[in-house]
Amino acid sequence: MTIRLLLIDDDARLSAMVADYLRGSGYEVTVAGSLAEGREQLASSVHDALVLDLMLPDGDGLDLCRELRANPRTRQLPLLMLTARGEPMDRIVGLEMGADDYLPKPFEPRELLARVKALLRRASPTPAGDEVLRFGRLEIDLGERAARLDGKVCDLTSHQFDLLVVMAQSPGRVLSRDQIMDLLKGHPMEAFDRSIDVHISRIRAVIEDDPKNPRRVLTVRGAGYVFAKKQDAENGP
Repeated sequence: MTIRLLLIDDDARLSAMVADYLRGSGYEVTVAGSLAEGREQLASSVHDALVLDLMLPDGDGLDLCRELRANPRTRQLPLLMLTARGEPMDRIVGLEMGADDYLPKPFEPRELLARVKALLRRASPTPAGDEVLRFGRLEIDLGERAARLDGKVCDLTSHQFDLLVVMAQSPGRVLSRDQIMDLLKGHPMEAFDRSIDVHISRIRAVIEDDPKNPRRVLTVRGAGYVFAKKQDAENGP
């Protein structure tokens, strides 16, 4: 089945070059030059992934990112953010709004393709369809690709869910950022840009009772993160 991508970017020349490159790799690509066109495409067609520019003539791509993550139909849509802004804080804001990854401009089409492939791999169904990881009040359903706290679905992006699974599959083990990236099967994140930290902050916001005093995903200063084996009072101290 052909993978359908939506590219929202107002740079017509760049969009045409990127679209041609992706089509040459077997993807079906639809291009929108504004937020309005992008919203129309998202409302009228189903897409497997979205490549979204941060700065558009009729608004900020972050607004659309926020809308998509608030909509149950598009909450899990793999989303790669393009940004010409060099400041790390701009990228962090994008990740906090729900982008799965970002790519600064200018970029090589080959790198964009690699990142899109990584997003799609992570969004694919997990072979172990009926496996559920349970930690007290928190359960992680690998088949449904959903985490639940007290039976309520946690609002996680596809990448955040995968990051949670990576840690939950090694409870009690301290994982460095490099080890986490390796376990995420080659996802092209860079440890120094702190994007893992941002995603973990978002995970804590939805799975912790008190994100400022986490009991599930713990920080080990100077070493990395550890997913606690015992998290709730009913599991013991």
